[in-house]
Amino acid sequence: MSPFGRALADGDRLEVAGAVVTLKVNRRARRVSLRLDRTGRQIVATAPSPRRLPEAAAFARERAGWIAERMAELPDRSPAQPGMTLQVFGEPVRLESGAGRARWIEASGEEPHRITAMGEGEGYARAVILQIRKRALAVLTARTAHYAARLGAPMPKVAITDTRSRWGSCRPGPNGTAGSIRYSWRLALAPFEVADYVAAHECAHLLELNHGPRFWAHVKALVGDERRYRAWLRAEGARLHAFGR
Repeated sequence: MSPFGRALADGDRLEVAGAVVTLKVNRRARRVSLRLDRTGRQIVATAPSPRRLPEAAAFARERAGWIAERMAELPDRSPAQPGMTLQVFGEPVRLESGAGRARWIEASGEEPHRITAMGEGEGYARAVILQIRKRALAVLTARTAHYAARLGAPMPKVAITDTRSRWGSCRPGPNGTAGSIRYSWRLALAPFEVADYVAAHECAHLLELNHGPRFWAHVKALVGDERRYRAWLRAEGARLHAFGR
């Protein structure tokens, strides 16, 4: 019997071995399967059709041991706290306690960049993340302008989000007008060249809203071989999503 008192539906969530298991329907799938979503810190149980969602839920419960092992592989959560040193676009940034409004203080001499904020716990973390988001918006807006110009595309509107599902998304404007690009602020925690690749990737979508050969030709013309950047995000993405939680 479904724990929801109704038929299971795409997107329903269960708890197995202390982990969140999200049920998904993928009509291209040939069988029921489980996978670890590292950035979302959850397990995804996929079924080929809605009627097989109960089978997917049962399969997840049967594989409770496997689920526990996969979740144990995830990096520990890393809450923002004074004394911590982060890498923001590849440069060290020290977190400090301070009175008044949160501030980003530029590096000077032997001192690294610093973020000062008051409070503690979640309040402190929110203030720190706001400063990182502002930095992300400034840097990624500049890189977007750079790549849009190289591609001969109108400068899109840039926004910063906290999505877990993707590092960036692009919506081209109609008839060659300026579109919009949204980036995850967590790209600021990646090396500059990795975040820069994502900016190039999203700008290439201003011309090609697909991942076909012409799209990848644009990306390679902007940043060269992109595979190392994609590999870095696959390997380290979960660590970026563990920060501040």
